[in-house]
Amino acid sequence: MKKEVWFGLTIMALVVVSAFVLLPAPSEMTNGHLGLLMLALVVVAIMLGFPTAFTLMGMGMIFAWIAYRSQNPDIAVNQTLDLMVQRAYSVMSNDVLISIPLFVFMGYLIERANLIEKLFKSMHLAMARLPGSLAVATIVTCAIFATATGIVGAVVTLMGLLALPAMLRAGYSVQLSAGAITAGGCLGILIPPSVMLIVYGATAGVSVVKLYAGAFFPGVMLATLYVLYVVMLAKVKPSMAPPMSAEDRIVPLPAFAQAVSTDVSSTVLPGLIGAIKGKRNAAVPMRELLNHLGIALLPALAVALIMGTIYLKITAPLPSEVVEGVVAMGGELADSADTEEASSVSGLAEPESDDLQTPPGSSEVAKADAAPAADAVKEQAPVAASAATEAAPVAAAERVPAPLAFWIGLASCVVALAIFYAYFSFTRLEIFKMLLGSFFPLALMILAVLGTIVFGLATPTEAAAMGSLGGLLLAAAYRRLNYVVLRESVYLTAKTSAMVCWLFVGSSIFSAAFALLGGQEIINDWVLGMDLTPVQFMILAQVVIFLLGWPLEWTEIIVIFMPIFVPLLPHFGIDPLFFGLLVALNLQTAFLSPPVAMAAFYLKGVSPPHVTLNQIFAGMLPFMAIQVFAIVLLYMFPAIGMWLPEVLYK
Repeated sequence: MKKEVWFGLTIMALVVVSAFVLLPAPSEMTNGHLGLLMLALVVVAIMLGFPTAFTLMGMGMIFAWIAYRSQNPDIAVNQTLDLMVQRAYSVMSNDVLISIPLFVFMGYLIERANLIEKLFKSMHLAMARLPGSLAVATIVTCAIFATATGIVGAVVTLMGLLALPAMLRAGYSVQLSAGAITAGGCLGILIPPSVMLIVYGATAGVSVVKLYAGAFFPGVMLATLYVLYVVMLAKVKPSMAPPMSAEDRIVPLPAFAQAVSTDVSSTVLPGLIGAIKGKRNAAVPMRELLNHLGIALLPALAVALIMGTIYLKITAPLPSEVVEGVVAMGGELADSADTEEASSVSGLAEPESDDLQTPPGSSEVAKADAAPAADAVKEQAPVAASAATEAAPVAAAERVPAPLAFWIGLASCVVALAIFYAYFSFTRLEIFKMLLGSFFPLALMILAVLGTIVFGLATPTEAAAMGSLGGLLLAAAYRRLNYVVLRESVYLTAKTSAMVCWLFVGSSIFSAAFALLGGQEIINDWVLGMDLTPVQFMILAQVVIFLLGWPLEWTEIIVIFMPIFVPLLPHFGIDPLFFGLLVALNLQTAFLSPPVAMAAFYLKGVSPPHVTLNQIFAGMLPFMAIQVFAIVLLYMFPAIGMWLPEVLYK
């Protein structure tokens, strides 16, 4: 029997033995202890290979019937069936879950658009000068593709077929190659748009929009730590990641680029402009030159568009409260002058005190004096209103001066563009064209989906619908959209969505049964009786989740154990949003920790025969250590995750 099987059986035996040792004798066992026994049995059943959703549902139904039977045996069956129906309906009526099939559909379409091969090749050439460039390109490609698809198994499998043979041929160690592929492929469950964050938000009652905003920087931080580790390892041990040879860095140039670089200039802008203006472009079509000049100017146009938008935003004229007040007063005076019942001037002329005596005849004099005053108001009110109306557009047209920071940023962008174009050769232009065909479409779609969610322009469901449309357009643009691809994507989406929804139904029934038995109260009393500080509770919770990542997947950890941890957060004054970010970062271990490290089994299924499972596990361990370091960083500096939600949703 293999070591992994022995390890799994040992953990299951420990769970069962611990449950029976720690629980009291059957004569002293209460319903709360039955709830803890149910929790242990569910974990064991899942590790034995039973379907998670139906295991949760079956255990929940059995123990809910036990809980109801202890109160009223006559209606226990009806109450149990009612509980199942109500919990299933509550899941069906949850609007947040609608975004899951849409995001999954987007992912399957992008997976079948055959973008990953082009993306990997272009990223490899773009990062050729970095130490460990193949592994770095693998991590970046996995992060981008996993973010767009959110399907860990698909990303790890495709990169195992594409990147693993290339790295092994280049002399990379098996451990580093396997670790880079598995760690990079798992980033999709953390970096938004992530299905895991939707599941946590629906389970813990946290806004998915805030979770997306908060998880962005931790995800980027984790990917950056992976890249830094690979670069440092390649520097210290070049034998594990040999540098890319000069032959592999050669990019074939088209005929016009060879002619222009030889006759005019090897730099793109001087070469293309000189070829357009000079007489040496007879052999090069003018249309070709203009097309490539437009492509070369895209970075400058993008910077100009971004900085122009920022300038218009920060220099927008502030609303003038003084002008608005004059317009309102003029309007009120004009209206009051046109009405004969209530004259503002005559109203002010009458004192409110009853003690003052009015001399005889003074009322006629006051009326006589009020008449010309009212006429004067009638004549002056339109003049004041017209003057205020003319002053308003003048005040609105005045823009606020841009701050010094904007001009510093603009100058920095200009200097960066100057340096970029000074070294922008025709070889780099070809690499840039490869990126335009692979990286930028994905990046724009991801940023569009995330931007509309984070900035409040659309709900996650609406953004997911737009992402699905973007996936259709990408597949059509790369001529991969046909009936077979569409049918497979729809079928796999329905299959995955059904699994997630049944998982939610089972989790909801299980949580209700656990609460009915009083298991949550026992856990709450036990944790609160330990008199922990918030720091100690946070460490305990993260250690438990980290250990649960060994035998269980992230779906099971969230739907089973988050309803246990979340009710304890208010007592310790912990923000559920921050706790969710720590959990999301921690749950990366669910795909990278043996013996249920699914990413390892995905990679083993497509790797060469000489690559063993132990080598893959050994390659995962350094990246697991990086994950633990990232969790510590996020806990020590909460602003990494909380700054963006606080800025956007104050």
